[in-house]
Amino acid sequence: MRSELDKLEAGDWYCFSDAEVAARKARAAKLCQEFNAIPATEPKKQTTKIQEIFGSYGDNLSVQANFNCDYGKNIHVGQNFLSNYNLTILDMAPVKIGNNVMIGPNCGIYTVNHPMNPAGRRQYLAQAQPVTIGNDVWFGGSVTVLPGVTIGNNVVIAAGAVVTKDVPDNTLVAGVPAKAIRKLTQN
Repeated sequence: MRSELDKLEAGDWYCFSDAEVAARKARAAKLCQEFNAIPATEPKKQTTKIQEIFGSYGDNLSVQANFNCDYGKNIHVGQNFLSNYNLTILDMAPVKIGNNVMIGPNCGIYTVNHPMNPAGRRQYLAQAQPVTIGNDVWFGGSVTVLPGVTIGNNVVIAAGAVVTKDVPDNTLVAGVPAKAIRKLTQN
């Protein structure tokens, strides 16, 4: 019989109240609490702690408090990553973020979804799908990215957008749900 962690990692429905899944989340919550307690006047300590949380990271990593995640080790960011205040990444599935990405305040990147039917929700079921974000991407404030979404290179997500579908390279998207507004130049 497969464990709930095995189901989670395979992208199948899993029980999020399972002890192993809960332990993974509890570890992340503890590390995020420690990160968020570090004063903004100590950016080197903040960087050291966020490096402990993330699975991998490039040079020039800057994450502002408050930061919260579900696991941490599934977060992989490239060079020159910058996030503003109050970023939440629910990373039960991998979240891969490219180089030169800036994320505005109050954003959320979610890999976890729950059943549409009440019976499944009563069983504490969840399903995780990866999120991929390309290079040279900018999120305005309060952007939400939903499970399974891939965002291309040179993309701007306007403030308040809810990204429910893949976004092609060189695109400005806005709205709820986010829709393409226009193409962007690469310069």
